[in-house]
Amino acid sequence: MFKNQPKGLIPAALSNMGERFGYYIMNAVLVLFLCSKFGLSEETSSLIYSFFYAGIYVLSLVGGLIADKTQNYKATIIWGLIIMTVGYVVLAIPVLATADNKTWLLTLTGIALFFIALGNGLFKGNLQAIVGQLYDNPRYAAQRDSGFQIFYVFINIGGLIAPFIAPMLRSWWLDVNGMVYNASFPAMCHQFLSVSDSMSNETVNQLYALATAVGHSGAQSLQEFCQEYLNVFNTGIHYSFFASVGAMLISLIIFISTKKGLPTPSKKEKAETVTYTAEEKRAMAGEIRQRMFALFAVLGIAIFFWFSFHQNGTSMSLFARDFVDTSAVAPEIWQAVNPFFVIVLTPVIMWLFAALSRRGREISTPKKIAIGMGLAGVAYLFLTIFSLVMDYPSGTEFRQLMTSGVTVVKAGWWVLILYYFFMTVAELFISPLGLSFVSKVAPKHLQGLCQGLWLTATAVGNLLLWIGPLIYNKCPIWIAWVVFLAVCLISMGAMLGMLKWLERVTK
Repeated sequence: MFKNQPKGLIPAALSNMGERFGYYIMNAVLVLFLCSKFGLSEETSSLIYSFFYAGIYVLSLVGGLIADKTQNYKATIIWGLIIMTVGYVVLAIPVLATADNKTWLLTLTGIALFFIALGNGLFKGNLQAIVGQLYDNPRYAAQRDSGFQIFYVFINIGGLIAPFIAPMLRSWWLDVNGMVYNASFPAMCHQFLSVSDSMSNETVNQLYALATAVGHSGAQSLQEFCQEYLNVFNTGIHYSFFASVGAMLISLIIFISTKKGLPTPSKKEKAETVTYTAEEKRAMAGEIRQRMFALFAVLGIAIFFWFSFHQNGTSMSLFARDFVDTSAVAPEIWQAVNPFFVIVLTPVIMWLFAALSRRGREISTPKKIAIGMGLAGVAYLFLTIFSLVMDYPSGTEFRQLMTSGVTVVKAGWWVLILYYFFMTVAELFISPLGLSFVSKVAPKHLQGLCQGLWLTATAVGNLLLWIGPLIYNKCPIWIAWVVFLAVCLISMGAMLGMLKWLERVTK
């Protein structure tokens, strides 16, 4: 797996792993945290999540432009880590949200998320550009796809561990304060505190019963207990953000201590530009245009993949909370299934690609991306059929049935496992190979910009994430899955239609 790989790959991957560990701690709980901290609706929280997630990738374009302009990729990466650390420090400070401070506290949270997005934009694409530079050496050129797959595994090692941190610290802090975790209780607390006078006696009695189950002793009023529970519940999550701060600092130390062993694109570019004559530059212009057209074509496909894939932080988190029996496992922890499969399946996928190559049946990178879109479609086809068979209503109707005492059948944990299996295989055919594709077709003096464009395509897909929870809460949930299925199939068809052209351009 690591044979014939350049020495700089592992230090770069370790730097990225630390940053991703800190990021995924926050990402695993962000939507549910905004709901429990500020009493926001799921649609509003998902909208904030969409803009934040999109901001990460839009700002990667800014980060790429800065690095390409200054030709100082390494300093840009270091500043990115520092700025992200500041954002996590702000998020880690526990302040109780009240009616008096909710506006400025939510604004401060938004500023912290902006700092995290900006720092990520300076860090992410430029580190990927440096990794791509490692494979410009003819000695390692044939290992480019496998190198990015290894790089992707390290990202997901951080993603595998991180989702356990926030639920663990939250449950620990609840236990210290004599309380018990319940995923649905914070929303009920916010409802009670805002409309207690208009709640029916039946609903209030149900709230009393649930409050007793999570630690209410009757020594204080229900209103006081709800306020205390929200404070303790969210403080536990705030503490988990300190782990994100630590991860950023570790990543910063690793990068600073190993940066001398990584390539410096600015020096390489100076050595190359002086060898180009005016005639050679004119001859290259047509090829560069074709490569950029090919890049934008693949970016268009990437938009729809990430729109479907990143539902794991929005509608799939809500699905795990509402429709799946996760009584023994917090909903956030299910996000660790995807990185687990990445780590386990990457060696298998790499072996498969190598075996096909040895037999002269190598699959081109564009064809791999088309196959990946088809596999993502299989994941949503499965969810569509399952939801139709179970006759599941919208998320809103299902929660009303639960609170009214109607017996409902929840899905087993195997549903999430099977969904994430297909989506992970699709991801392994698209994401690391997309990074490899970009580094292959991008002009050498625009490596940072082109990696930023790939991440910007991800941003556009993320701007659409709010659509999933909207359909999820308004319509029978199979309709949401059908929308994602259609997106995947149309994208696969478009990719196959461009296949011969893309393969010709990337030869």
